[in-house]
Amino acid sequence: MRLVRHPDDGGRRDGRRRYHAAGGVLGKTLKLHIGDDACDPKQAVAVANQMAGDNVALVAGHFCSGSSIPAANVYAESNLVMISPASTSPVLTDQRAGPNIYRVCGRDDKQGEVAGAYLAEHFGDKNIAIIDDKTAYGRGLANEVKKALNAAGVQEVFRESITAGEKDYSALVSKLKLAGVDALFLGGYHTEAGLILRQMRDQDMDTVLMGGDALVTQEYWSITGPAGEGTVMTFSPDPRRNPAAADVVKRLKAQGIEPEGYLLYTYAAIQAWAEAAEKAGTTDAPAVVAALNDATIKSVIGDFQFNDKGDPSLPPYAVYRWSNGAYAQIDQAPDGTPAD
Repeated sequence: MRLVRHPDDGGRRDGRRRYHAAGGVLGKTLKLHIGDDACDPKQAVAVANQMAGDNVALVAGHFCSGSSIPAANVYAESNLVMISPASTSPVLTDQRAGPNIYRVCGRDDKQGEVAGAYLAEHFGDKNIAIIDDKTAYGRGLANEVKKALNAAGVQEVFRESITAGEKDYSALVSKLKLAGVDALFLGGYHTEAGLILRQMRDQDMDTVLMGGDALVTQEYWSITGPAGEGTVMTFSPDPRRNPAAADVVKRLKAQGIEPEGYLLYTYAAIQAWAEAAEKAGTTDAPAVVAALNDATIKSVIGDFQFNDKGDPSLPPYAVYRWSNGAYAQIDQAPDGTPAD
């Protein structure tokens, strides 16, 4: 059986080893195919066509929403099961390409509600700006945050888009400074967020930066250093704290892999497919899809079911804060204990 994975994710490797140790799935071993879409929609379609040609049993991807949405059309047409670990755009399932398309992560409309409520509560009487990076993920999340913020009776003073991949955001930062922005929400990825934050600090701005789940990576702090202190972001309840993940977390850490961000969601995607295949007694996509729709999946991120859109039943998003190079839910200390 063949799986496809994102090349930077250790969860699929560990998942494959776990099923090998248990005798595989339906008595067959798993073979890992690597596809890198570079978060580019055109490249994602090329990767999807490659995987369709290889007739993989499961696509445990893609990661970026802007890649998953066009790639899903290929998998739907080719009748391959796709389970994204990290694509949060509502479009992926609201405009579902086919019944074989799923995700095991949350949605940006729900994430936006939590972020917007936080901004309204803590900065409702201050100047708030919202920007996005023009990607399906970034723009979609920023729009949801704006919707929630405005519904709470708070109007942002600044709404603009940036171009991902640039290095110099000084012109944007100057605009933010001129507008007296106290809190900035960025719909986008950690690289741009880190650069913008550093350049705000270079202009002596103490603006609080808030982002979404894309900031849940140690790479963010590697870019910001101490300047990242106090950054807030939304993410699902930390899966590393889930008792069901304890053994996997231990194994990954023993391999020098920190199971941050969506790594455990990748593992859960494989678990969902494997459980469904065992229940169906086959890896044929129609039978696996029927089993996925009818099953309660027991996974490292907790037990969940898929709804009729292919979205999982998961706990609501939480707010996290970066401090001293680590992130934790605002109501918890970095070790997971309740905060003072």
